[in-house]
Amino acid sequence: MSTAQHKIGSGFGHRSTAREVLSGIDLSGRLAIVTGGYSGLGLETTRALAAAGAHVVVPARRPAEAGEAVAGIAEVGELDLGDLASVRRFADRFLASGRGIDIFIGGAGIMACPETRVGPGWEAHFAVNHLGHHALVNRLWPSIRPGARVVAVSSAGHQLSGMRWDDVHFERGYDRWLAYAQAKTANALFAVHLDALGREQGVRAFSVHPGAILTPLLRHLTRAEMVERGWVDEHGELADPEFKTPEQGAATQVWAATSSQLDGLGGLYAEDCDIAEPTARADMVAGVREHAVDPGEAARLWALSARLTGVDAFAAAPR
Repeated sequence: MSTAQHKIGSGFGHRSTAREVLSGIDLSGRLAIVTGGYSGLGLETTRALAAAGAHVVVPARRPAEAGEAVAGIAEVGELDLGDLASVRRFADRFLASGRGIDIFIGGAGIMACPETRVGPGWEAHFAVNHLGHHALVNRLWPSIRPGARVVAVSSAGHQLSGMRWDDVHFERGYDRWLAYAQAKTANALFAVHLDALGREQGVRAFSVHPGAILTPLLRHLTRAEMVERGWVDEHGELADPEFKTPEQGAATQVWAATSSQLDGLGGLYAEDCDIAEPTARADMVAGVREHAVDPGEAARLWALSARLTGVDAFAAAPR
């Protein structure tokens, strides 16, 4: 495991908000793309970046809904991460605009959904949370400027599963939590390898755990399930004091995307607005497991993702 995967003493913490970590940072003239940027902690990320002066572009599967949510603060483009043709169309439109990207935050995703297949039969968590972002970042690569940051939103859920190389798409029995966990591991590994490939061009990548937050991401869980886990009470009110507000949940990805404290670093997993410590635990509490930051696993995932999507900005020959 990288020796850089240790806390740096950022001065921020579990309760810091996105606007607090951006205090004193001027993002005027910067362009940020935030997938999932019109709902939950993604919306708070969009609001915070826009308030700091950034021009924010929000790709959305439901552009009309997104347009209402971010009216006056962000630009919306149509994108379905589960559809590679849609990814290509969005990227082509953006590239044709001639603009550069300074911040990319991949926050869109699904969690614990019923078994769903997209594209050529891909398991939906892996396809939407990871493969769609892999294809999008690679297609947008010509517009990603030197000095840019790419942030992949992972989760402590990664602790529950590494990559299931013998059955990535759960063709031999589906488990919604393991499917989510594998996808979150994939998000972290994506950042590891993108950072290795992009650092010579001045582009650094990070993955983050935003924390536990009550957002629309939990739409596939019943209230009874959340009560059983101690997250809410029988009335649906928050019961777990460790849960963050959306404003707090947005903080770590905003910090990873903008903080000068991370200059010269990359390929790391962050939580609570600091670099996370290594852990061998699998209880979704704190820390990062080795399988989510292993360079060999990251390179293997990149090769698989490039083969499945047909997109690799760093390949010797165009795909």
